[in-house]
Amino acid sequence: MKHFMKIWIGQLISNIGSGMTAFALSVYVYQLTGSVASVSLVTLLAYFPTILLNPLGGVLADRYDRRLLMICGDLFSAFGLLFILINMQVGNTGLWPIIIGVTINAVFVSLLDPAYGATVTDLLTKEEYSKASGLVQIARNVKYLISPALAGLLLTTFDIKLILILDILTIVVTVSIVSMVRKQIANAKPRQEQLSFKQELKEGLAYLLKDKGVRQLVLLMALMCFFIGFIQIALTPMLLAIDSIKTAGLIQTLSAFGMLLSSVVISVIGIKKHYFRLLILSLVFCGLFMSLIGLSTSIIFILSVTLLFFATLPIVNTCADFLIRIQMPNEVQGRIWGLISFLTQIGYVIAYLISGILADKLFEPLMAKNGLLASSLGQVIGTGKGRGLGLMIIVMGVLMLLVALFLSRGKAITSLEKMPQQSMPTSL
Repeated sequence: MKHFMKIWIGQLISNIGSGMTAFALSVYVYQLTGSVASVSLVTLLAYFPTILLNPLGGVLADRYDRRLLMICGDLFSAFGLLFILINMQVGNTGLWPIIIGVTINAVFVSLLDPAYGATVTDLLTKEEYSKASGLVQIARNVKYLISPALAGLLLTTFDIKLILILDILTIVVTVSIVSMVRKQIANAKPRQEQLSFKQELKEGLAYLLKDKGVRQLVLLMALMCFFIGFIQIALTPMLLAIDSIKTAGLIQTLSAFGMLLSSVVISVIGIKKHYFRLLILSLVFCGLFMSLIGLSTSIIFILSVTLLFFATLPIVNTCADFLIRIQMPNEVQGRIWGLISFLTQIGYVIAYLISGILADKLFEPLMAKNGLLASSLGQVIGTGKGRGLGLMIIVMGVLMLLVALFLSRGKAITSLEKMPQQSMPTSL
């Protein structure tokens, strides 16, 4: 466990930096262009290369040194940040340097995620999985906990270049930590037969898809990512329409403490049973609280329901992580998590593609002061700039709730909790 904790601290530090950059770039792009679609485009390009290349990163994580892949992924991702920083320093403050830089960053992050996911299985016992998952949620979600408020405070005095520099420095620290513990991390056992990349991907996909419960769970998580993608795009512009950059960052940080509290509880006491029941229940409340986020312009109300929304996410992720992890042997963990990242995060890609357009062309016009819904729904949630974004969040939250209720009837996912699979399928 102590070696895992060292790796975890490194990822915690790195995620603080990347979260600051993500918040700062969303504010910068929105102020530069005034378009939610532009924010959506930059967010899409910050994620899509990673999602697309995750299966390849998974194969590499099963073939090669997982700790070296983590080092390379972190180190080379800094080149994208350097590209943005240099262009800003010479006065090139347009959108294209940001687009190119975040794309470069995302390409190399694809090496990091599957290797990090597989490392949990390398270093821990089955009994430690749920507690470790809670810690992973803390490290992964610290970008929502500390980063927005810190970035918001810095942006009131400094410009975005300082935040980019700080992000690069956190990467250097993380690489140093992982390098120090590199020799102590176990590799996957070498295979007697060396397969091609295509064959290894096919083998991993066969293992992932052979069980109906796993298939349904992956679909469920993809839909969850789709709905959450909308709030990732809409929340910051909606808050900026209500208040200042500093307030927007502070609200996101304070509300995300729900995620911290939930993750800490999981990491301390773990989850022992009823994973499927907790998964569905958490998704229902997740959808409910998400829909309430868009209902009001009251800062206190938004803070309260966003905190509750974030508190449900670690429970959802921990339950899904456990139900899949116990089905898969260590030798395919890299491929499995690479494929799962690819398949589930397609939901994010679709959300990023359409959310900005829907916000600018449909929801915002509907809720304008003279919009089609101004005299009806506008009397409930308000009209004007940002209220269309609120309506979009409400719609997606309701859809998430309905999907959770529908899938709660299925028994295939429940069976994953009772009988881990052992045999490797021979083909698709």
